[in-house]
Amino acid sequence: MVSREEFENVQDMQNWHWRNSMRPIRFFAFDARAAIPYIFLLLYARLVTLVICIIVTIIFAILERMGLTVPSALRKFRSWLAGPKRQGWITLRRRHMIDYK
Repeated sequence: MVSREEFENVQDMQNWHWRNSMRPIRFFAFDARAAIPYIFLLLYARLVTLVICIIVTIIFAILERMGLTVPSALRKFRSWLAGPKRQGWITLRRRHMIDYK
């Protein structure tokens, strides 16, 4: 006879594919976006391309150690560029509440 814990484990195993559907795609130990420069390395095998591939791989490794994905790192960079003070709207362009009766 199947115990309740085993039955719950079977139900969890059936739902694993839903949990893993939004995980980032991995190429060996890195995000799959780190493999894009290596495609260019296959097409244009030069020392410069190899150096670019190594630099991109190091950047992705640093992002992984910081716990960031590429989209979240880009958002963090954008917020760093904007700074702590956000520009406000001038009075003429500010939206006002409208009461439709």
